[in-house]
Amino acid sequence: MATPRRLHHLTAVLVAVAAFCLLSGHPCAGKEKLLATFYTPPYIPSKCYGNDEHGVMVAAADQDTLWDGGNACGKRYRVKCLHGTNKGVDVPCKAGRSVTVKIVDLCPSGCRGNIDLSAEAFKHIADPDEGKIVISLEEL
Repeated sequence: MATPRRLHHLTAVLVAVAAFCLLSGHPCAGKEKLLATFYTPPYIPSKCYGNDEHGVMVAAADQDTLWDGGNACGKRYRVKCLHGTNKGVDVPCKAGRSVTVKIVDLCPSGCRGNIDLSAEAFKHIADPDEGKIVISLEEL
C-alpha cells in the first residue's frame, strides 16, 4: 500500500508531466492522432488569403479542432502519416516521410478529417488511394 508521502510524490510527478504536455505542444498533448484527408486544386480562393497563392504544400483546418476562429491561418505544421483508416491499401504510409504545410483555408462543412491536405502534400506522405489517414501533427 502506498504511503501518503509516496502518493503526494506521484501526484506531483503526474501534474508536472501533464503541465509539460499542455504547455509544450508535445504530441502527448493529444494532437498526435488526428485524421487527414486531401483536396484537389485549385487552392484559391481560400478563407485565409482570398486569391493570393501560397504554393501547393497547403492545408485546410477543420472548424472543431484546428481553425480556432481563423487563428490557424498561416500556421505551419509538420505532418507524418501513422497508418491508414480503411484497410483498402496494403501500405498506405510512405515510411519515414513528413511534409510541412501551411494552413490557408477552412475545411468546408462535412469535412471528413481534422486537416484537409493539398493533394500534393497528401501524396508526399501517403498513397492517395487510402483517402483518409491517421497522422501526427506538430506545429512549427
